[in-house]
Amino acid sequence: MDTEPDFSIITPSYNYARYVKECIESVKNQEGVTFEHIIQDAGSTDGTLDILHSYPHLKLHVEKDSGMSEGINRGFRKARGKWVMWLNTDDRLLPGALAAVKAFADSRPDADIVYGAWNFIGPDGEIQRAMKALPYSLNMHIWYGTYLASTALFLRRSTTIEEGFLLDERFHYDMDGEYYARLGRAGKKFVHYNRLLADFRWHGDNLSAPIRRALPSRCFWPRMPPSSAFTAIPFPNTAATISWTASCVRPTV
Repeated sequence: MDTEPDFSIITPSYNYARYVKECIESVKNQEGVTFEHIIQDAGSTDGTLDILHSYPHLKLHVEKDSGMSEGINRGFRKARGKWVMWLNTDDRLLPGALAAVKAFADSRPDADIVYGAWNFIGPDGEIQRAMKALPYSLNMHIWYGTYLASTALFLRRSTTIEEGFLLDERFHYDMDGEYYARLGRAGKKFVHYNRLLADFRWHGDNLSAPIRRALPSRCFWPRMPPSSAFTAIPFPNTAATISWTASCVRPTV
């Protein structure tokens, strides 16, 4: 039986030939750790698959899916690493990120989730803004919106994915916010590591970009997907609860 790698990196892929090589190289060049890079491609037709096939170390699976959430879940189920993350095809890890996370995570055996800071970058890779990793609060997450980035967040497989915590496949965007809220409600321990770990690329083709332009701003700040993870959350020292409205970001039923 193969030795458990330190990390499983899951990359959902579909027609991002412009960026996917940067993503792969950013993982391939990590040192001081063991990892597997699982690519779930939904049947790209723009040359992405030619690029993916040129990297023999990748664990490439070409399968139609219902959207990103299903693709990520398929990768989660295949993962063998102690720590699992998903890294989108247009994002990239910073040099030394995985070794730094491993050293930090080894010092925090209580952590179910470790997350760090990240950069927002533009289409050509220019840094637009560096984001800090703030301590986790479920109330702040629900009230103000998701302030963690999947591109810099790592799940301990044995206490999250192996316990059945997967993405809700009805969500085609903001699936990370719903997922983290559900983990928080389940009592999972989020530990912040205030180190820059990754680059999140913002461009006009991001999955959520057309949605953000079409919906009122209140649907994203705070974000409001109606889900069992979000409904009727009591806030300490107040009588307020949150009841998410159906007019904002909703899963496809």
